[in-house]
Amino acid sequence: MKDERALVEGKILPTLLAFAAPFLLASVLQALYGAVDLLVVGRFSDSARVSAVAIGGQVMQTITGIVLGISTGGTVVIGQYVGARKQRAAAFAVGNLAALFFVIAAGLTAAMLLLVKPITQIMQTPEEAFDYAVQYITICSAGVPFIVGYNAVSGVFRGFGDSKTPLYFVAIACGVNIGLDLLLVAVFHMGAAGAAFATVAAQGCSFLAALAYMVRRGLPVEFRRSYIGFHGGQAFRILKIGSPIAVQDALVNISFLIITAIINTMGLVASAAVGIDEKIIVFAMLVPTSFASAVAVMTAQNVGARQMGRAKKSLWTGVAISFVFGLLVWIYCQFFPETLTALFSKDPEVIDQAGLYLRNYTIDCMLVAFIFCANSFFSGCGYSLFSLLHSLLATFGVRIPVSWLLSRKAGITLLEMGFAPPLASCLSIVLCMIYLKIGKGFRAEISAPKSKNV
Repeated sequence: MKDERALVEGKILPTLLAFAAPFLLASVLQALYGAVDLLVVGRFSDSARVSAVAIGGQVMQTITGIVLGISTGGTVVIGQYVGARKQRAAAFAVGNLAALFFVIAAGLTAAMLLLVKPITQIMQTPEEAFDYAVQYITICSAGVPFIVGYNAVSGVFRGFGDSKTPLYFVAIACGVNIGLDLLLVAVFHMGAAGAAFATVAAQGCSFLAALAYMVRRGLPVEFRRSYIGFHGGQAFRILKIGSPIAVQDALVNISFLIITAIINTMGLVASAAVGIDEKIIVFAMLVPTSFASAVAVMTAQNVGARQMGRAKKSLWTGVAISFVFGLLVWIYCQFFPETLTALFSKDPEVIDQAGLYLRNYTIDCMLVAFIFCANSFFSGCGYSLFSLLHSLLATFGVRIPVSWLLSRKAGITLLEMGFAPPLASCLSIVLCMIYLKIGKGFRAEISAPKSKNV
């Protein structure tokens, strides 16, 4: 974190690539250790446990999305202060983020442990997979504090322009998770419960390693323990920016959960197939997600440095790179989808049905290139509320209704069901383009915190 203002200088493309690449690698590893649960269970267990891990994984992904959204709020606030050279304010933003995430960790953990069975029922979990899903979600819920803690620390690093350091801690998590998955599931045949224990252990190791590193190395600004707490309205600013992002991510994941619940009514094969596809899509979305995260931090720092033109160029650079990757994913899945779905199951029917859904679903990989980067640009400017609004319209106006209507048609297959996400994304693109066109310009409030002590 030595050169924390590097994002406001130099050529856009190399700078964006340099920041996004470590984030992408970290995201790949994070997705990998999430997918390993499903892959190992699929290889060494039955479809009921595959369905349970797929459903439980989507529930936990929703929690992770909420945490990541708030963390992004912290990253943006820190990044804006760094860009504006307000070092003391940046330090207090770190302290506020720490206090805020302590409260969030306690609340989310308690809520998840209390609501495990109702959540599993709402998901329309197939009867054969119900008990296994309850086991998986219960065990993973105990690891929520580690998810919260890791994302808080990573948010701090990225706010100061350091996307490399979080990569090392995700690598630790990935290694631990793969090793324990093979031990607990393949050797001791613990099924979904074994996969959950492996995930929690991996998350714990990652968080503790990240926290120890940050304490030992320190921050690029002077920081004291007394800064930890709710000072000067900083927590409100973090929530103001991060909450719409968190709600937006939660809505996307909730829409996936609702669609999964709709598809679960079509039987165990369909449930397992769509669960597998969601894991594959997580990997396919890593490039646009990573470049969007880079756009958010570059925008925040450049807005703080009063370089709006540079912030806008970073937006369109991120969109271009992400779109090309999405196009390649879509082309591949038109011809060879089964080569991907077969990695997660040994059931021929599940492999075939998952391939059908993937063909049309991957259209979305091209569309989100613009949506993700545009949302990050808005967030970096401090205007994350619009991202929430268009996501609400797309989710509840298109994605869920279309999925439900298609599922009610006689003879419908997963091939047709795959059209729902791209249709919803089309609405978001139209709304984002209108907002960019008619907006009076973007700027951020980067004034110092209200407290005289900050």
